[in-house]
Amino acid sequence: MSFPERLEIPDEVLEIARILEGAGHDVWCVGGALRDRLLGDSHSDYDFATSARPEEVRRLFRRSVAVGIKYGTVGVLDRRRVLHEVTTFRRDVTTDGRHAVVEYGVSLDEDLARRDFTINAIAYHPLRGEWRDPFGGAGDLERRIVRAVGVAAERFREDYLRILRAVRFAARFGFDVEPATWDAARAAAPGLARLSAERVREEWFKGLDTARDPAELVRLWIEVGAAERWMPELTAASGPSDQAAARARPRDPVLLTALYAADPVPVLKRLKASNAEVGRAAAIVQGPPAPDGDSEAAARRWLSRTGAAADDLAALHRLRHGSGPGWAAVVHAVRERGDPVGRGQLAINGDDLRALGASGTRIGEILARLLDRVLDDPALNSRETLLAMARELV
Repeated sequence: MSFPERLEIPDEVLEIARILEGAGHDVWCVGGALRDRLLGDSHSDYDFATSARPEEVRRLFRRSVAVGIKYGTVGVLDRRRVLHEVTTFRRDVTTDGRHAVVEYGVSLDEDLARRDFTINAIAYHPLRGEWRDPFGGAGDLERRIVRAVGVAAERFREDYLRILRAVRFAARFGFDVEPATWDAARAAAPGLARLSAERVREEWFKGLDTARDPAELVRLWIEVGAAERWMPELTAASGPSDQAAARARPRDPVLLTALYAADPVPVLKRLKASNAEVGRAAAIVQGPPAPDGDSEAAARRWLSRTGAAADDLAALHRLRHGSGPGWAAVVHAVRERGDPVGRGQLAINGDDLRALGASGTRIGEILARLLDRVLDDPALNSRETLLAMARELV
């Protein structure tokens, strides 16, 4: 792959480079924005690598955020309020597979040498139109492969998350992982257990969102050994589910985890997902996955039992089977009509039952009996009718 003579970069982005260079600092565009532009994808945010130290970057840019200051990264807002990461040239002094101690004052080539993959180790000078590609990233983009910079085993030992990044890039772009890089990733996979759940969750969710086909991401997680350490519940799906999941937009990580994991609840708990996400997964598992029959009464009973999970269960059916469920029209009709499916939709409440003399747990029991009748016949849901029925039950 040959580099274009110039990249069209928005002037507000070039302004950041001009300010840094005007202050006497070397500055280059680096990272994913360049990779994606070379692959034909547009990009709104650009990352910079510079000889300026973080404190100097913050002095030069009033609108800045210390997004990763201990690693030399400052977020700079351009005049359109798009955030761009500006990172000081650095090299790793020590690493433990999760965190690195970095040293400033190195060259651009030394900075590129500490990056994970050749396709991410390309630099472009936005003002001079000069390219720097010391590790052959452009050639690997053309060959459609993910290759580690330098010695793959060393790159993975520096940060085991790079194993998951290799898998994510392969699934996103439809690339192969270069054999030596793949072998090193598999050999280093036990180190994934040392990562924080939050970092693994971020990679899993990001991978599901960007993969051309989420099933391919799952396959790679299993084959590289990542699933064994973090998601033994993952199963390689096949058939309509693969195609439907690939078409799904936006990608819902909870639904896709439920699609590919035998039980998504322990997976999401292990990844320290939010309580809301774990709760959604639990409701999906509890189901039932479909109404017990084609009647409107069956649809109302299913909606009553599944509550907020009904939409997730319908969406999961579409993912698994490649089309909407046959009962979707009946459920939609029940909802459109506003048929009562929960105690809160009954025409009377606990206060009305207390006024009739009911108390304690008996109130809940009576409301459940009334709802059971209303699920069969919504026409019974009037105050007069339910009060008359309740008097017989008190």
